[in-house]
Amino acid sequence: MTSAFIPGLSDPIIRLARRLLVITAKSAYAVRALAELARRGPAPVPIGEIAARRDIAPQFLESLFVTLRRGGVLQSQRGVKGGYSFARKPETVSILEVVELLEGEVGAGAPALGPPWSEIAEQVRTQLAGTTIADVAQREALEAGAAMYYI
Repeated sequence: MTSAFIPGLSDPIIRLARRLLVITAKSAYAVRALAELARRGPAPVPIGEIAARRDIAPQFLESLFVTLRRGGVLQSQRGVKGGYSFARKPETVSILEVVELLEGEVGAGAPALGPPWSEIAEQVRTQLAGTTIADVAQREALEAGAAMYYI
């Protein structure tokens, strides 16, 4: 994209605009996997089990979980009883936090574009910030008619 397509906008603004609202499938997969982890309880769960239950490639899920571990969402434990668990309660982990760890700041380019884009980006951020992994796990459990093990 060049300034010829958007007259009057400078190149830095165009670069920001490209990051308007980028949420890829990797965030959706991560949220699904984290909901599974939340439903399993506080004990570490092997990544292979989570991947199998959510039909996600284990290597792909591992790359997501490494980022989330570095971001303070998850912790890992090695050994026979090893796996991943939450570093803090799922009730405190928002979808916004997960998305921003994996994708970068949601709506980073919106302020440069002004209304309505800045308003839309803020609404998306508010919705994502107001929904936790515990909320997603609870919703899934209710839809499946299953008991929650943890939350």
